[in-house]
Amino acid sequence: MDQELQNELETLTRLSNAVIDFFVNYSFQVIGAILIFLIGLVVARWFGRFALRICEKHNVDITLSGFIASTVKLLIIAMVLVVCLGKFGISVAPFVAAIGAVSLSIGLALQGVFSNYGAGFTIILTRPFVVGNTIEINNISGIVKEIKLAYTVLSTEDGEMITIPNRHIVGEVITNSFEYKVVEASVGISYSSKPEIAIDAITTVLKRFDEISQSPAPQVGIETFADSSINIGYRYWVPTERYFQIQYQINLEIFNALSQAEIEIPFPQREVTLKNAS
Repeated sequence: MDQELQNELETLTRLSNAVIDFFVNYSFQVIGAILIFLIGLVVARWFGRFALRICEKHNVDITLSGFIASTVKLLIIAMVLVVCLGKFGISVAPFVAAIGAVSLSIGLALQGVFSNYGAGFTIILTRPFVVGNTIEINNISGIVKEIKLAYTVLSTEDGEMITIPNRHIVGEVITNSFEYKVVEASVGISYSSKPEIAIDAITTVLKRFDEISQSPAPQVGIETFADSSINIGYRYWVPTERYFQIQYQINLEIFNALSQAEIEIPFPQREVTLKNAS
């Protein structure tokens, strides 16, 4: 019994000595690791809230906002844990390699999604257009209704909503006509008519409509000399939301104005000569 008790006392003594040696040798490392971890938690929580505020400021979807904030927080905590492990002499190289591999895999899987968000940040920072502008991209035009981090929403006069991923906007040629859109048209008059009278009649019609922008002012003049007519070209700017409605009204008013001014609108004619075979 005495021998067994002595063995147990020796075991406890060695264990206590090991604990004491550990704290003597690594006390500063342990305290430093605990402090770094606590400070890291505070910093991670602050950056998470900061990311959430940025997302809310730019009207990002609430689910996506929470995901981004949580991801930022977890990444910072992971980096803090790696630093804390290094304080205990544990090699962090395998952890860094694992984190890099996981990040690379996620980045490749979500490459298209991330490129949309990157393009969205570019649009928000550079502001090539804002909500309410009329833009045209790759033959798609409309009024900008929303600018999200991942996509931009356009609306048309027909009430259609067009959603364009932002990566298809950045790097493309963008035509921004702001609130207005130009109407370009022409009408042919007979060579026997005076073009000055036709130009004055069209100009009067364009000045009569309040919806037409006067800055820049409408432009009217001789466009081309065609085979059967003198083509009078005219350009004017109208609100995009009523583009076709105003254009159709203007066309009718111009036709009536030319008729009242007795300006002939010709149509193509051909002279056919029949020869007697005999």
